[in-house]
Amino acid sequence: MTEPLLPLITEPEQLEAALGGDKLVVVHISKPVRYAEFHVPGAIYMQGSQFVRVEKPVMGLLPHLNDLQQLLEASGVSPDTHVVAYDDEGGGWASRLLWTLDCIGHKHFSLLNGGLVSWISEGFPASRDNVQPGTGHYPVFYQDGPVADAEYILGRLGDADFVPLDSRTPQEFNGEKKLAARGGHIPGAQLLNWVDTMDQSRNLRFKPEAELRTMLETRGITPDKEVLCYCQSHHRSSHACIMLKSLGYPHVKGYPGAWSDWGNRPDTPVD
Repeated sequence: MTEPLLPLITEPEQLEAALGGDKLVVVHISKPVRYAEFHVPGAIYMQGSQFVRVEKPVMGLLPHLNDLQQLLEASGVSPDTHVVAYDDEGGGWASRLLWTLDCIGHKHFSLLNGGLVSWISEGFPASRDNVQPGTGHYPVFYQDGPVADAEYILGRLGDADFVPLDSRTPQEFNGEKKLAARGGHIPGAQLLNWVDTMDQSRNLRFKPEAELRTMLETRGITPDKEVLCYCQSHHRSSHACIMLKSLGYPHVKGYPGAWSDWGNRPDTPVD
């Protein structure tokens, strides 16, 4: 297998050194006004709504295959492309794109650590040019490995080697803030609010590896278990998927739809 151009969690100086590479596509995800204000030189623009699907009340579903194929090809992405994604919110949207790429078996992708916040705050070059992407070719097929649905989760609840990781706020977790027909959490879930994994003192990068491992292991989230990542729609929890992947956790699944699916179904248990 070809070595990746960049590590999964990429620092600004590493990306800067790789800019202009033939196999590199850098994706900026934000509102249009932010892209117009400044972005990484050469980065193409994408909106998060382009790679999620909504079937109300369920949010954050995987896009239809033909829609995803069209998006990737129009963005200049092919199977051998190295995609670097970033956003301006700490990595939620960028991680969701990368998790979606993982769902089709894409091999080479990276998250810019800290995203636009670290890039701009630390004085890396910025552009206002409206970058027109190239054209890719990508026959797209989903793989089951990174994805869980409600039926799969119901079959795994209570297993000693299975643990749900909830990336929402404490108020959502305990049902005080209800964003579905029912509030609460998946039985057995461990709460790790996604913002608590960000280092506010280092421009929204992930916290140091040792600190992250301690946060996970004290919650019983260990590499020998299959970890189910979920939030309200699998936006925040995509960030957890990328974090766990970077830490070498081998068995990680995301739940598209997440609580907007689980909390609106009549057949799912809630704690």
